[in-house]
Amino acid sequence: MVWLLALTGSFASCSLFKKKVDKSTATGWNYNDKNQGNFNVPKPKDVVTAPGLVFVQGGTFTMGATQEDVMSDWNNISRRVTISSFFIDKTEVANVHYREYLYWLENVFGTAGMDSVVDQAKPDSLVWRSELAFNEPLVEYYFRHPSYNYYPVVGVNWKQATDYCIWRTDRVNELTLMNKGFLDKKTQLKKELNGAGQDNFNSQAYMLGEYQAVPGKEVTKKSNPLKDAQGRPRTTVKFEDGIMFGDYRLPTEAEWEYAAYGYMMENPQKKRNRKERGEEVVANKQIYAWKNDGYDNLRYTKKGSFQGAFLANFKRGAGDNMGVAGGLNDNADIPGEVASYFPNGFGLYNMSGNVSEWVADVFRPLTSLDGEDFNTFRGNVFKKIDRSGGEGNLRDDKGRIKMVAESDSALRNRRNYQRSYAINYNDGDSVSGVNYGYGLTTLISDKSRVFKGGSWNDRAYWLSPGARRYLEEEQSTNALGFRCAMSHYGASESTSSAIKSGTFFPPRRNKR
Repeated sequence: MVWLLALTGSFASCSLFKKKVDKSTATGWNYNDKNQGNFNVPKPKDVVTAPGLVFVQGGTFTMGATQEDVMSDWNNISRRVTISSFFIDKTEVANVHYREYLYWLENVFGTAGMDSVVDQAKPDSLVWRSELAFNEPLVEYYFRHPSYNYYPVVGVNWKQATDYCIWRTDRVNELTLMNKGFLDKKTQLKKELNGAGQDNFNSQAYMLGEYQAVPGKEVTKKSNPLKDAQGRPRTTVKFEDGIMFGDYRLPTEAEWEYAAYGYMMENPQKKRNRKERGEEVVANKQIYAWKNDGYDNLRYTKKGSFQGAFLANFKRGAGDNMGVAGGLNDNADIPGEVASYFPNGFGLYNMSGNVSEWVADVFRPLTSLDGEDFNTFRGNVFKKIDRSGGEGNLRDDKGRIKMVAESDSALRNRRNYQRSYAINYNDGDSVSGVNYGYGLTTLISDKSRVFKGGSWNDRAYWLSPGARRYLEEEQSTNALGFRCAMSHYGASESTSSAIKSGTFFPPRRNKR
């Protein structure tokens, strides 16, 4: 018996029973080790998708026109591009979502006497007015009446949509930190919703130390997994801790169009067999956001109670917005609910029809020189933090970090870009051979933003994801809304750490 206990003790002290410690393959120092500096390196784990979003696996596709250019726009020439994986909203942003935003603004800024911030965010309900139509009930009630809670918000311009995305990022991260105990819930809500004004939670300001947060009691205890170099509980979160989410934003035009087709997988939610290989699907490219099935791509063609039903909300022709009484063909004279109609292969609703949607890009007629073939986008203005006011004074009147364009003189020796303002890149030079003189030779300006998808008041032509139009970023219509997107970090194929980027071949034994 004594011999058995001694043997057990010797095994317990053996390295086989020690906890495996992650260490640097570069220096040999341990990670997450209180005896070696506590450099915190969280293990990769399943990425928790932020609220409202759907994962879209990236890939290559032919961006541009899918049918004859009946409008003679010649602004969506087909070309092959690659898109990184990303997230996008399952539905368009609804009235109730935008009213939640205004409610927060009224409590945070309106109570603090900053009514202009609230007024600037309100949608323009007058977009429903027409000289020769009786739409006053929609002017008064479309945005406010509970019957329209889950109808897409309209009358929102590009700038307002962009501000909504910033606000949504902050609210999601704020709630995440409260739930994890890094923000004290009672203190946070009492301060923020009672006229906090400039001193409201902003994700970037928090990570830069410009927002003075009150941590919850639980994160001051030893059980807090985050530690500083001295082994003390760390009460502030860094982005590299893997707790906070990335930024909600408007999708790029290429991302939006790629997501709209949704033809990459039959069921993107079903885990794929790693041995399967995708097929090139350019030859089978769809006309609309749903899979081509049958002669009439606008109707449900399979046998059953839905056979013949329209798959989207659009206008069949002059005077026909929804069909005849007793047999309505799309059951909506104006926008319908955001989760109505037929979802596409990625599970996204109303990528064709209902309301057109803002995207991030500045409009230019497409040419083969108009963008990179990887994550193509026009609209960059490269910025840096404005530190002219000194540390502790980096926030603007909305509580966001102040940003300024990078100085061109500082970029003189860079090889990848020489100017911070890239919106008009290749305009009017010898390479592109084009020039945009707004108001003189064209209606296109650096404030012309792309919108996509077709709407309740559009003919079927505009429902094709390849079709594109533009509007000035300060303007809005009753047929134009938006949805948000978010960049995805990590492996392109999945949100799970079980699948990594790259192809890993098993090591072979050397034969001797």
